[in-house]
Amino acid sequence: MCGMDILLAPFRAIYRGLVWFANSPRTLITSYLLMIVIAGVLYSQFEHKSAADSVWWAVVTASTVGYGDISPATFAGRFLAALLISTMVLLVIPLITAHFASRLIVDDDAFEHAEQEELKADVRRMRALLEELAARQGIELPELPPRTPVTGPGSAAPAGERPTRSGTRRRRR
Repeated sequence: MCGMDILLAPFRAIYRGLVWFANSPRTLITSYLLMIVIAGVLYSQFEHKSAADSVWWAVVTASTVGYGDISPATFAGRFLAALLISTMVLLVIPLITAHFASRLIVDDDAFEHAEQEELKADVRRMRALLEELAARQGIELPELPPRTPVTGPGSAAPAGERPTRSGTRRRRR
C-alpha cells in the first residue's frame, strides 16, 4: 500500500459508510428521528426547556424553518443549533433526496450483468465463426486493435484490479 492509499483510506471508508447510509431508507429515517430526539434532549438540558418544547425546537431547526418562537440563549444551545442545521442541510436532506431521486430515475432498458456477459460471449462466438469462414475462403482478416483492459462496473477484470462498487442495482418489478 503506497502513501497515497494510506492517506485516502479514511475518506474511502467514510464514502462507503455514506453510500450504505444513503441506500437504506430505514437507516435514514431512523437516524433522522434519533437526531431529533438527541438534539431535543440536549437542548432541554442546555436551555432548561420542557421535553415537548425541545423536540419541537429540534424539528423546526432541523427542517430549517426556524419559526423563532423558541431559540437558544446559551452558547451550547447555539452550537447545537448550528450543528443540527449543518448536519441536516449538508448531509441528511441531500441523502434523502438522492435516495428517492435514484428510485425515480431508473433505466429499465439497461443491461443486467448476466445480459452483458451473454452479449460478450455472443460477440466472441461471432468473431470465431468469422475467422473460421475467412480461413476457409482464404481471406485474411485485418488485425484487431490492441485491447485495453476494461475496469468499469460489470467488467470481467480480475477482482484485485477491478474498482469496487458499494451498491448494487436491482431491477424494479
